[in-house]
Amino acid sequence: MTVNWIVFGLGVIISLLGYYLIPGDWGYGILGFGLALILLGILSMFRRPMREPKSRH
Repeated sequence: MTVNWIVFGLGVIISLLGYYLIPGDWGYGILGFGLALILLGILSMFRRPMREPKSRH
């Protein structure tokens, strides 16, 4: 769960950096990358954990 918050926080920071660089082409790319990180962090928070396979004993 901590990794999800780290990805989300990095996405916010990168998005803000891209927002301030927007008049240029680099700004739009950086903003989009940051928004993608935010989305992936949020989606990962709602993902179910994988079940461990049952052992055959």
